[in-house]
Amino acid sequence: MPRFSRCLPLIAALLGTVVPAIAHAAYPDHALRLIVPFSAGGSSDLQARMLADKLGKLYGQPVVVENRPGAGGHIGGKAVADAAPDGYTLLLGSIGLHATYGTYPKLNYDPSKDLKVVTVLAEMPHVVLVNPSIQVTNLKQLVDAAAKRPDGMTFGSAGVGSSVHMIGELFKVTTGAHLTHVPYKGSSAAIADLLGGQIDMMFENPPTTLGYIRSGKLRALAVTGKTRLPALPQVPTAAEAGVPNFVATSWTTVAVSAKVPDAIADKLNADIRSIVASQEFRSALAEQGMTPVGNTRDAATTFIAGEKARWDQVIAKARLTAQ
Repeated sequence: MPRFSRCLPLIAALLGTVVPAIAHAAYPDHALRLIVPFSAGGSSDLQARMLADKLGKLYGQPVVVENRPGAGGHIGGKAVADAAPDGYTLLLGSIGLHATYGTYPKLNYDPSKDLKVVTVLAEMPHVVLVNPSIQVTNLKQLVDAAAKRPDGMTFGSAGVGSSVHMIGELFKVTTGAHLTHVPYKGSSAAIADLLGGQIDMMFENPPTTLGYIRSGKLRALAVTGKTRLPALPQVPTAAEAGVPNFVATSWTTVAVSAKVPDAIADKLNADIRSIVASQEFRSALAEQGMTPVGNTRDAATTFIAGEKARWDQVIAKARLTAQ
């Protein structure tokens, strides 16, 4: 008996490695949740539903998309950070969740420590949009028109710190444009008000705007990337539209709670990258004005660190803070 008792710690240690390995090997064996931290109908929601469909077919398990908007995406981000660390709760992350959360000095969690990025899913430029009642056709005219108004112009966003907000702030820093930010709980609500003339403009991402641009309900003045967007070949770059130093893109990620084991995060990375590599998925993204990424976990971490450093500078220059 004494000899057996001396072996108990070794047996426990072996079981401690074998049992998690078995659990990981069985993953996933039931439905997953993919939380979108913005309202339904926006670009993040669209990407999430595309990914959920493919991931569900790959795993033979339902992947349920759940919209949790509010606080610039951080209500959804916190929900994922606090979820059981089993890999069954995923986040469709964004620039706001990973790179511009400095606008929220009183967050009740730390995205850099409490979330684990699995991969960068896609990247895209934004489109500078105005209501057709605004009589401008390029960015220089826009800046001049805003300067002539006593209260300037208003631009809507998906919330403080969102890419839609931050790219607007970068435009203000770059051009000195007289613009006032109006935050919403998601881009779809902001677009509705832009269509109705309650706000003047947006720096919105392509997927939610292509139909409105093509129908003439919204006017596109420029795209914020270095090159024209294949989905909108007639729309000039910001440089072509009169603002050569205004270049910015937004991006999305898939992330999980930081406590999720690396083995599960690695499996998710490999599986999602295989989906992103498929021609069907890449074509679907391209049709919406998005560039597929699907990088390694290390590459995603390095990319996000660089983006955070860049946007921290904009936050400091614009003195941005969420109330």
